[in-house]
This record gives sequence, structure tokens and C-alpha cells, in this order.
Amino acid sequence: MEIITILVLAIGLSFDSFAVSVSTGIVVNYIQFKPALRFSFVLGIFQGLFPLIGWVAGTSFQDYLQDYDHWIAFLLLGGLGVKMIYESFQGTKVNSSNYNPLKLSTNVSIGIATSIDALIVGLSLAILNINIVLSASIIGAVTVLACMIGLLLGKKIGNKLGRRVEILGGIMLIAIGLNIVLQHTHYL
Repeated sequence: MEIITILVLAIGLSFDSFAVSVSTGIVVNYIQFKPALRFSFVLGIFQGLFPLIGWVAGTSFQDYLQDYDHWIAFLLLGGLGVKMIYESFQGTKVNSSNYNPLKLSTNVSIGIATSIDALIVGLSLAILNINIVLSASIIGAVTVLACMIGLLLGKKIGNKLGRRVEILGGIMLIAIGLNIVLQHTHYL
């Protein structure tokens, strides 16, 4: 898998965190740089750690799945993409008076929730025998950057961007899965 594909995968995975960051920027009245950076790093750490966990689980099954690995990766990534698109239409309202996403326990919960997709991607990366350290590092770094940008944008714009970003992220994951199938079936 080329570095560009890993980067596109990282961008697609970071859209959940980006959307949460935009929402956080809208909900929290005033965000200082240090709490914003901590918030972003927590999400980035989970987004980078979960592919490693998925990769470890996936490497134990690699020999059994080798003939079908591209289809499994497509189904996992495509399913995640469809899930992201579907969830983007399931609007949820947050009671901002009781909700503080910058609180560390809430931040960790958000980090875990937005990284479940990365766990499944890690499984796909193991099946495809991809360099997991490089991939996880890029995924984590892109997520930190996306969160910082999302927090800033949340302060500048309204709630409308979050849903569109999740839809785009879903489309990107589906496209990556399709690309894997096409490469492995020699159509590309």
C-alpha cells in the first residue's frame, strides 16, 4: 500500500474525530490552546493505537484468510464507510450545559468511540500485510491535525459541516476498499 493510500485512509478515519472536534468547538465557549492540544492528542493516540490492536488480532488469522483478504478488506472498509454515511444522517443533540468534552474522562470516551473504525482498519491492514507502525503513526498524526483544525472551525462556523464531513469520510473508506479489491483482482 502506497504512502498516499495510507494518507487517504488516515484522512478518512480522522473524519469522525474531526466532526466531534467541530462540535466541541461549537459547544465549548472558550478553548485555550493547551486543552485543545490535549483533546486532539487523546483522540490521535486512540486513533493510532486501535489499528495496532486490530493488526495484532489480524496477524493471527492471516494464513487462513490470504485467498480472500482483499474481499474481507473491502467488506470491512466498505461497511465502515456505509456506517459512517448512515450515522451522519442520525442527528443527535447534545445538552451543552452538562457536556464538557474537554474533561479528560469525556475526552477518553470520545477517543475510544471515534476509534472503533480504526480497530477494524487495523485488522484489514494485517490481512494485507501493511507496515502497521508507519500506518498507525500517520493515522494518529493526521487525526491530531484534523482535531485541531476541527476545533478552530467549530468556533468559526455552524453545525452544518459535521454531517458532510462524515459522509465524505464514508465515501473515502468505501473507495479505498474498492481500490484494494480492484488491485488484488488485477483490474487496476
